[in-house]
Amino acid sequence: MKRFILSLAACLVVVSMAPASARASAPPTAPAGSIATNGLQGQVGGAHDPGSATGEEPAAHGPSAVDAGHGHRNIGEVLPLWSCIPFAGMLLSIALFPLLAPDFWHHHFGKVSAFWAATLAIPFLLAFRGLALYEILHIIIVDYIPFIILLWSLYTVSGGILLRGSLRGTPLVNVILLLIGTALASWMGTTGAAMLMIRPFLRANAHRKDRTFMVVFFIFLVANAGGSLTPLGDPPLFLGFLHGVSFFWTMKILPHMLTVAGVLLTIYFFLDLRAFRKEKVEAPDDGVKEPLKLDGVHNFIFLAGIVGSVLMSGVVEWGHFQIFGIHMAYQDLARDGLLVAMGILSLVTTSINVREDNDFTWFPILEVAYLFIGIFITMIPCLLILKAGLKGELAFLIRSVSRPAHYFWVTGALSSFLDNAPTYLTFFNTALGSFFAGATEAQAVPLLMTEKVLYLEAISAGAVFFGAVSYIGNAPNFMVRSIAEEAGTPMPSFFGYILRYSLVFLIPTFLLVTLIFF
Repeated sequence: MKRFILSLAACLVVVSMAPASARASAPPTAPAGSIATNGLQGQVGGAHDPGSATGEEPAAHGPSAVDAGHGHRNIGEVLPLWSCIPFAGMLLSIALFPLLAPDFWHHHFGKVSAFWAATLAIPFLLAFRGLALYEILHIIIVDYIPFIILLWSLYTVSGGILLRGSLRGTPLVNVILLLIGTALASWMGTTGAAMLMIRPFLRANAHRKDRTFMVVFFIFLVANAGGSLTPLGDPPLFLGFLHGVSFFWTMKILPHMLTVAGVLLTIYFFLDLRAFRKEKVEAPDDGVKEPLKLDGVHNFIFLAGIVGSVLMSGVVEWGHFQIFGIHMAYQDLARDGLLVAMGILSLVTTSINVREDNDFTWFPILEVAYLFIGIFITMIPCLLILKAGLKGELAFLIRSVSRPAHYFWVTGALSSFLDNAPTYLTFFNTALGSFFAGATEAQAVPLLMTEKVLYLEAISAGAVFFGAVSYIGNAPNFMVRSIAEEAGTPMPSFFGYILRYSLVFLIPTFLLVTLIFF
């Protein structure tokens, strides 16, 4: 734990980083703009963003906003697409180093992450000075730190729940486990369900030879598609809830989710059945069949506390404050404090033996902490360009979006590699501006939920479902992969995952969803 805290502090210091893109000079005053919202804000209930129906950024709260009196510069309007090169370098490092230099990567992935963050931050700061510093601090304070706190709390609490007994991973048992995880994901979040279910799933199949495809389908279903039915399930849906989409509106995606889950579970069952028969591996039998039982059951109270804290931060309004010029909400600070408390209580009240028997270590959360600071920093230009809408380098893409199928695929494609919450917000606002120009958000959102419901369904389903396309499409994907590898299950490389599984199984499934619903 001490190592984790020190590493997090080091990452924060490293953050003098940003993209060599625009050449215009920034005013010397403190900046005021920020990324509208992001995955963390969405997932953990960030401050309400009163953006307009046309996607216009809300009034800023920094000193320069006061001085200028008429808003602030949107850096995304002047950033070229090549400013996303550090982000591409970060993704390629995650994809290639484990294959080409596995020993180097295992010992130095944190340094690689810091390197790419620095290649983005240093020229970014030189080009935009105060504005760049604001964007970097914003994504760290508002996004990254709450992101890590949430993942740490869920990882810690779920690691204290141990399923004992003779559970053997047959095709039928595995399908049941995947069904349970998929059902839980909408109510405790994809991260919570994935962290709760992955260890029992791996342990049940420890005697099986081919486990890789099992974990991949676990990511498809439990870590992504299952979280599509409530705002608690996935960050973009929670963001929609904060912007006026009613809590149970997302149940309209139930037919879409059942289609995806039904297709993937059917494919999984036959893949598992074939592998099971081919392996001819008998489950180890020591002569004693232990009944199934749970140790550390009290940790479910802490899981409920985590879910409640997230929901609380999105529905109450306790006022705001500033830290380093970053606009923060007191309810978000309270949420993060409660999440840390839940994790500490779990550590204190759960027997060490339970965690040891559960193969609990800190490495997976450390790996996520190191790598995602680089991912968050380097994707700043990508998010800013996306946020710039028709004034940014991706204007051609936004202009091409006009039909529900377009919204589904474009939102999904960007969500596969970028933070799916700001992607959701971008096309959510694009739809509002296209259909209800001039209306306030309070007027437009109810109309979007009723008169243009197909478009909102497409945006919501695309943002959630496509998170499974890559390891970085959704937060739990990478953690599941790390836990599986630590448990001895070989996992495909970054591109191997996409080429061997996403393109083969997910994309045809999404084409079917498009034909049926959009």
